[in-house]
Amino acid sequence: MWESILLTVAATAGNNIGKILQKKGTIILPPLSFKLKIIRTYALNKTWLIGFLMDIFGALLMLRALSLAPVSVIQPVSGCGLAILSIFSHFYLKEVMNIVDWVGITLAGFGTIGVGAGGEEQEAVALSIFHIPSLAFVVFILFILLNGWLRICKRERREQEMMEYDVVEEIIYGLESGILFGMSAVISKMGFLFLEQGFHKLLVPLCIMISVCCSGTGFYYQTRGLKHGRAIVVSTCAAVASILTGVLAGMLALGERLPSAPKARLTLLLGWLLIIVGVILLVGSTRLVRFLTCFSRFSKRSNVDKNYGSRRSGSSRAREPSPSAVIQAATLNHLLSSSSKEKA
Repeated sequence: MWESILLTVAATAGNNIGKILQKKGTIILPPLSFKLKIIRTYALNKTWLIGFLMDIFGALLMLRALSLAPVSVIQPVSGCGLAILSIFSHFYLKEVMNIVDWVGITLAGFGTIGVGAGGEEQEAVALSIFHIPSLAFVVFILFILLNGWLRICKRERREQEMMEYDVVEEIIYGLESGILFGMSAVISKMGFLFLEQGFHKLLVPLCIMISVCCSGTGFYYQTRGLKHGRAIVVSTCAAVASILTGVLAGMLALGERLPSAPKARLTLLLGWLLIIVGVILLVGSTRLVRFLTCFSRFSKRSNVDKNYGSRRSGSSRAREPSPSAVIQAATLNHLLSSSSKEKA
């Protein structure tokens, strides 16, 4: 189990770091096309080439990990790629990390350890080739519902003449991309299970091709969401939906199950929870720190206003004459007037 966990961590690190290096290399490169001159320019760029090779190598390691362990274990651990990417960006790209980033990385790390300690080897359950069409049908129904909801939101936004994306649209794009990422891992795992159970060998490359198509379509939906929506909402929904899809589809379609021992089951569930919370913190760390800073400033300002108000009310009370003094002055005036009358 630990071998597959380490392979998954290495694979997701290769995927995420590879994409960052490719993006950094394309800064001085022209837009990618199928022209031989441009392809050669990309191939001669050292940064882009290293990132491309790391991305491919990470994909191969992920396939190897899926062939060794349940997808309900592999898919949550793949969420730690964001933590590794944050560490790489901090030390290599010199990006500043806040305290929330480090908390998210720590939670994701402990979650990975929990998944590795709680996960267990499982016997292969007999699969049918009709599982692929059934999964495709379920995803098709989900996308019909989500896209119908998306069209309703877009129509309402046009009627209200709103230019910015609504939060529901950002959530839908994130969910759609995350579902496709999770299904990509499930279909890859299904191909290896078919091979173990004696099905035709061509089913493995067929499942891998379908998996690549799912990943590509997922990137398309994620890019559409990121183009007009907020990255924090789209990325968070995509990451959480990917993990939940991998876990649920692995259990329902592939026959994977929770560990039989109560302690191992609790450790695995806690590991899943820590990884999800860590990913959410890493994605939303900037906004969370900004919110906490504004909240602390507002609370300090309100305390200062309260203290200033209490001091001001205290000073105004000190300036007001006391009722006893007023009564004594009136009594004194009365005595003075009466004494003057007696003299007269």
